[in-house]
Amino acid sequence: MKIKFLIAGTLSLFSASMVFAQKGEVSTAQSEYDKYETMRQNKAMAALARTSINTAKTSIDKAAVNEKTATLPQTYALKGAIYGALAYNDTVATTSLPLYTTAVEALKKAKETDTKGEYKRLTDAGNQYIAYYSLNKGVKDFQAKNFEEAYKAFDSYRTQYPEDTTAIYYTGLAAINAKNIPVAISNYKKLVTTNYSRRADIYSDLSNLYLMTKDTTAALNTVSEGVTKFPDNATLRGREVEIALQQGKATEFVEKIQAAINNKPTDKNLHFYSGIAYGKIGEAKEKEAKAAKDPAAKAAAIKAKNEAFEKAAAAYAKAVELDPNYFEANLNMGYILMSPAVDDYNTANKLPMTKQKEFNAMMAKVTAAADRAKPYLEKAVQLKPDDASALGNLRNYYIIKKDTAKMTELKKKIDALK
Repeated sequence: MKIKFLIAGTLSLFSASMVFAQKGEVSTAQSEYDKYETMRQNKAMAALARTSINTAKTSIDKAAVNEKTATLPQTYALKGAIYGALAYNDTVATTSLPLYTTAVEALKKAKETDTKGEYKRLTDAGNQYIAYYSLNKGVKDFQAKNFEEAYKAFDSYRTQYPEDTTAIYYTGLAAINAKNIPVAISNYKKLVTTNYSRRADIYSDLSNLYLMTKDTTAALNTVSEGVTKFPDNATLRGREVEIALQQGKATEFVEKIQAAINNKPTDKNLHFYSGIAYGKIGEAKEKEAKAAKDPAAKAAAIKAKNEAFEKAAAAYAKAVELDPNYFEANLNMGYILMSPAVDDYNTANKLPMTKQKEFNAMMAKVTAAADRAKPYLEKAVQLKPDDASALGNLRNYYIIKKDTAKMTELKKKIDALK
C-alpha cells in the first residue's frame, strides 16, 4: 500500500509540474510582451523589443497547443496582443495578413472566455494593433486604387473606433471610389454630426452623393443644413443655388437671400451670395440659349441671361462697396462683366468681311463691357497675384484689347502656377 501511495504521489507531482511548466510558458509570454511594450517606443531599444516580442510569440505558441493552457482567457488575450503587434510591425502583406488573421481569431476567443474582463488591458492593446494594421492596409490599398479592399480595411478600423472622424471619412471616401454610394452616404451623414474640421466640405460632398442617386430633395436639404451651420461658406451657398436651380426653385432661393439682406443690409457676404444666385441663373439661361432651336426662345433666354448677369453685377458691386478688398466679390464681378464681352467678341470675329458695320458695332459693345470690368479684374489680381482665375480673367481683357505684351506676360504667370 505504501508503494502504491508513493507511486500515486509521484505521478501527481509529475502532472503538477507539467501544468506548471505550461503555465510558465504563459508567464514567459506575458513577461516578454510586457518588456516589448515598455521598450518599443525607445529607438535605442528597438532590437531588444523585437527579441522580446519574438520570444513572447514562441512561448504563447507553446501554451496555445497544450490542452492545459490552450483555452485559458489569458492565453487567448496574450496571443491576440502578441500577434496583433507582430502584424502591425510587419510591412509585407503576404506575411502580415496571417498574423493579423490569427490575432483577430484569438481576440474573438478572448472576448468570449474572459467574462470577468481580467485581461481587458491585453485585448484592448490587441484590438488597437489590428485597428492600426487595418488603417495602414487601407491607405496602401487606396493608393494602389484597390478601393474595395481599402473600404473593407478602413471599415474594419472604423469598427474599432466608431467615433474617430478620420476613420469615418476614410471609410466614406473609399466607398465613393468603390462606387458604393449608399455606404458612402451613411458615413458622410454620420460625419456631419461630429466635430470634424472639414464638415462644410462634407456637406457639399454629401449633397453631391445624393445627386448621384437622383435624390435632389435630400441634396437640397443637406446643403441648406450646411449653409445654416456655415453661413459664410461660399461653396455651400453656390451648391445651394445650383441644386435649387435644378429643382426649379431659383425664385425661392433669391427671395430667401433678399430677405436676409433686408434684415442685414450691411452684410457683404449676403450681397455676394445674391450675386452667386443671379450668376447661376444667368449661366442656366445661357445654356438654354445655346440649346434653343427656335429664334424667339433663344432671344428670350439671352435676354433673361443678360438681366440675371446685370443683377449679379449689382450685387457684387454692393459687396465691393462694403469691402473694396473683398477678393471673391471682385473676382466674380470681373467675370460676370467679362463673360458677355467674351461671347460677343467671339461672335464678332466669326462675322463675314461683308458685315463690317455689324462687326464695328459689336466690338464697340465688347470694348465698353471690357472696360467696365477692368477695375475689378485688376483689383482681384492685386489682392491675389498668384490666383489662376484672376490672372485668366485679366488676360481675357487684354485678348479683347489685342495687347500682345500683356497677354504674353499674364500667360507666363499662369503657366508658372501649374
